[in-house]
Amino acid sequence: MTVLMPRRLLLVAPALLVTPAAAQVVRTPAQMEGPYYPRAIPVDADADLLRVAGQAAPARGVPLLLEGVVRAADGTSLPGARVEIWQADDQGIYLHPGDSRLAQRDAGFQGFGRAVADGAGRYAFRTIRPGLYPGRTRHIHLRAQPAAGGTALTTQVYFPDEPRNEGDMLLRRLAPDQRALLTARVAPVDGGLRADFDIFLA
Repeated sequence: MTVLMPRRLLLVAPALLVTPAAAQVVRTPAQMEGPYYPRAIPVDADADLLRVAGQAAPARGVPLLLEGVVRAADGTSLPGARVEIWQADDQGIYLHPGDSRLAQRDAGFQGFGRAVADGAGRYAFRTIRPGLYPGRTRHIHLRAQPAAGGTALTTQVYFPDEPRNEGDMLLRRLAPDQRALLTARVAPVDGGLRADFDIFLA
């Protein structure tokens, strides 16, 4: 498997290419945590979900580099912000006892990860394109919180051009501008995909 290396490429919306005082106020819509947030955080909970400590084989599936910038609502970056993600493996199975197929999940996939934004507010995770399970479109759960504390945001990251997007029970409730804020910008890279997803906190 080709290993994806983070590319420090920041795609900034045109509305944010102005001074912070004049920037448009943007907030990432909150969404439900869902039933599969881990009951116990795994020992290996770093930002590389493709490798699990003690497992010889890497995760199965399409490698995905999920990266972006954590920002305040006025567009200024938030260094040190804490970001968590959790998601289904390539078969659509979560690392959670409530998933009836838990015994079949990919032991080489971490399922949950944590990262801290760097001095420019950037975060990055090495993961996979999440698998599908009944009733939902493809998505990654995400939680972000400023370094100084403040209110945490829980939301979900979606993918463009997915056949199930229009019928998804959560995504279809959102207005088009809100859906756009929750849809990652996805592009192919060597060995997999890159998804850019900026997070705007209140």
